Amino acid sequence: MTDLVIERDIAAPPDVVFRFLVEPAKLVQWLGRAAEFDPTPGGAVRIDVTGREITEGHVVEVVPDERVVFTWGWIGNPRIPPGSTTVSIDLTPTESGTRLVVTHAGLPDEEVVGHRGGWEYFLPRLLTVVVGDRPGPIEPERIGQSAIQPVCPPGAGGERAKQTQRTQQGGAQT
Repeated sequence: MTDLVIERDIAAPPDVVFRFLVEPAKLVQWLGRAAEFDPTPGGAVRIDVTGREITEGHVVEVVPDERVVFTWGWIGNPRIPPGSTTVSIDLTPTESGTRLVVTHAGLPDEEVVGHRGGWEYFLPRLLTVVVGDRPGPIEPERIGQSAIQPVCPPGAGGERAKQTQRTQQGGAQT
């Protein structure tokens, strides 16, 4: 099992970013086509990401404007069934806005590349919407290709990305 860690700097304060993580109407602006997200421990999480791929889980922890943790898994995927992995998103204030750290824990090794591609596709969309811009429609065929092709306008924050992948044994790979 592997933990995937991705960091981004966002030009918006933590309270603004936080709303885009827990409010369904704001989630769908960057992460999916439809969303249910009850931001209380045990609350339901269901995100229709592409119209064909739906993730389900439940909320584990919420610290307003600082942290949200929820389980994650895909309907119909026996390698990552609903609720089988955990996503933690931590927000830290910076001089220019917010440092966002996404940790996707418990991924089967063979699923890390695909999930890295997914987060690399969707996080620039988040950086775009929090500053009031529109990222355009979700293009399912481009998910996972974001390391090769930009998915948001230049200056949307992706160029400041720091990516790391940590295994549970504590080693680091980049």
